[in-house]
Amino acid sequence: MSDKIVVAGVGVDTRHWIGGERVASATTFTDTSPIDGRALGEIARGGPAEASAAVAAAKAAFPGWAATSRTERARVLHAIADGVEKRIEELAIVETNDNGALLRSHRRGVMPRVAHNFRFFADWLLKLDHEDFETRGHTNHVSWDPAGPSVLITPWNAPLMLATWKVAPALAAGNTVILKPAEWSPLTASLLADIAAEAGLPAGVLNVVQGYGSEIGDALTSHPVVRRISFTGSVPTAQHIAASAAANLTPLSLELGGKSPLLVFADADLELAVDLAVEQYDNAGQVCLAATRILVEESIADEFTRRFIDKATQLTQGDPRDETTDLGPNIHPRQLEKIDGFVQRALAAGARAVIGGHRTEADGQYYAPTLLTEVAQDSEIVQEEVFGPVLTLQTFADEDEAVRLANDTRFGLAATLATGDPERAERVTARLVAGTIWVNCFFVRDLQAPFGGSRLSGVGREGGTWSFDFYCDVKNTVTAPNGWNNHG
Repeated sequence: MSDKIVVAGVGVDTRHWIGGERVASATTFTDTSPIDGRALGEIARGGPAEASAAVAAAKAAFPGWAATSRTERARVLHAIADGVEKRIEELAIVETNDNGALLRSHRRGVMPRVAHNFRFFADWLLKLDHEDFETRGHTNHVSWDPAGPSVLITPWNAPLMLATWKVAPALAAGNTVILKPAEWSPLTASLLADIAAEAGLPAGVLNVVQGYGSEIGDALTSHPVVRRISFTGSVPTAQHIAASAAANLTPLSLELGGKSPLLVFADADLELAVDLAVEQYDNAGQVCLAATRILVEESIADEFTRRFIDKATQLTQGDPRDETTDLGPNIHPRQLEKIDGFVQRALAAGARAVIGGHRTEADGQYYAPTLLTEVAQDSEIVQEEVFGPVLTLQTFADEDEAVRLANDTRFGLAATLATGDPERAERVTARLVAGTIWVNCFFVRDLQAPFGGSRLSGVGREGGTWSFDFYCDVKNTVTAPNGWNNHG
């Protein structure tokens, strides 16, 4: 087996990156493209031995990286960003083939955001500070100490962007990293290792290991040397990770599933509201923040639905490498089966598919954009995350009912509100249970803002100083007044 594969002309090393070296495994797993189901290559399949080696490398590299000045750490992160920007086209091509998201989005938005992740946290590190304060004449000084080796486990829906959302602040904080990408989309993490090495990141500071959670993930999350674990993914996997980390009391940051609402009031700009609703099909519905539950005030429901159908049926689904495509494939046959199972059970229970409700006939994993009506609030399709291009539509009579329906799930990741009344917006947002709320907009993200979920949508917040609060041991030093003159 070759140690490298070629994806649309781009070479990708299929081995792990541990301690500054490429490391093979005795076994492999097959990585396939969701575009047409073709095999992209055989990827090194790690287990406990590779996990131990990666943690050992991170442990050995930690003292040196933690002692590196803030200025130097920031310089290296900016050099990584430079490397990303030089390879945006290669990264975009590889990731589109690996996870099926739109090539034009990768080129214009996602990969530039990857570079921005490194630049932002490099710059934030240099201004990270807390003003000293006095207590009965004593001076309190707050500092952020690097915590130690950090395990970062990332999802398949936006592989590199979400990986670097964790890698960048962890490295900026002075931690060393073991990154485990999702096995369904591992390729750009390997390219990131190359870029980091070329940028001068010392050996062992960033390690990338590939494989299945049950084989290598458990060995990482239960390791006593690991001092931080950040995970983005499903609730069941997070529960398993939390149990694994419990013996060592390893601090966790968990960004999990969502079942977010879009509330559309009669005073909203209806065209804007419809645009917001159709936007929820972005990335073939594989967005944790997507407002998959559309809640519309009764008096405008018919008109909203008509306009939604007109706009949604104009979407083009197909090959994500085509500039005219709006929706690409879903990531994996298992995910497609899961999506279709949700829809078929909902239809059997009495839901009506206004559009979609079925797979497409195209090669690969494509599911038609779907809108289901006549769904009960306590039904599976309303309560559980589908993670595909499937939306539900319900109506409400007044503001109180809208809020009740919006909050009536186990999740609380995000919410979107469409209204023309600023006072209503203030009242409703104050009552919604969500980590992020958008009013008359969607997916506007700033890295200095706190990000995370409520209820089963997550534990903790990251972004800006919140990221450093997580990846560091925050320390307070108290100095007595005139303490330096007591001993002559």
